[in-house]
Amino acid sequence: MTETVLVTGGTGYVAGWCIVALLERGYDVRTTVRSLAKGDAVRAAVSTAVDPGDRLGFAVADLMSDDGWADAMKGVDHVLHVASPLGDGDSSDPDALIVPAREGALRVLRAATAEGVQRVVMTSAANAASPASYATEGVTDETLWTVDDPKLPAYRRSKTLAEKAAWDFMAGYDGPTRLTTVLPGAVFGPILSTANLGSVDIIARMVRGAMPGVPRIGLEVVDVRDLADLHVRAMVAPEAAGERFLGTGEFVWMREIAQVLKDGLGERGANVSTRQLPDFLVRLAAIRDKPLRAITISLGRRNRHTTAKAERVLGWTPRPAAETVLGCAESLIEHEAL
Repeated sequence: MTETVLVTGGTGYVAGWCIVALLERGYDVRTTVRSLAKGDAVRAAVSTAVDPGDRLGFAVADLMSDDGWADAMKGVDHVLHVASPLGDGDSSDPDALIVPAREGALRVLRAATAEGVQRVVMTSAANAASPASYATEGVTDETLWTVDDPKLPAYRRSKTLAEKAAWDFMAGYDGPTRLTTVLPGAVFGPILSTANLGSVDIIARMVRGAMPGVPRIGLEVVDVRDLADLHVRAMVAPEAAGERFLGTGEFVWMREIAQVLKDGLGERGANVSTRQLPDFLVRLAAIRDKPLRAITISLGRRNRHTTAKAERVLGWTPRPAAETVLGCAESLIEHEAL
């Protein structure tokens, strides 16, 4: 009998590719949306990569409401909890991100455990397993937990607190459901539609010339298709139960990303700037630019993460960062998303 997987937040960038990966592997998929009207857009986006046929269904549920979650879980074997609010760098009200992320995770887990699903794979973030300062030298793994600090960006705090709440919930649960968390880095790669670019917007800005230069920031680039593959591997591997897995990919400086785009796109990359912005200019601009303010903590980044555990336990192998960012840019151009 075909197993059914619930993917939360079907309109999201990562969720869309998780749906594709599951359909390609023969699963039936149900995904949550805030209204059924959004279902057609999700189906259209997924259809650009795989034919969903009658194996893709929809359930209306919201992270901030209990309504709909019990029905969404009926008959479900596994859950990929991918949905989470995204930050824009505005730290004036951190609870606007923290509360939906934490309470949403708990709603999903309560419904999943009540239904007795086999496995919940929750998308966290690598910055939930990082030292307070990215400038700290060293390579860290899943055993490190970010220490919550009100001075940290709200998005980073939301991911850390939501994942901690999930593990705390499971520690007090005695039943068949098992939790696994996946902690990605900077997620790039091809898009399925222009509706929700997510983290890919930074590549779009670089290609269209909206960035006069690049800050001295390093990113651990993971391809969205590889990240979806990691979620599925974490869902089915017996050894993954009760574990955290970093899915960060290759570390590259933003200037290196700009150079890859410049060289690989040819004339289409004419607007890409490879100019290195001095740190003081970035900090000065961040005084008025709230999204920019959130990334200044990463200037001169030295800390990196290791994906050795995912490679060893799950047999996961991410593709090179250059392939990912170039494929991302080409997809944005093809979809006229610039």
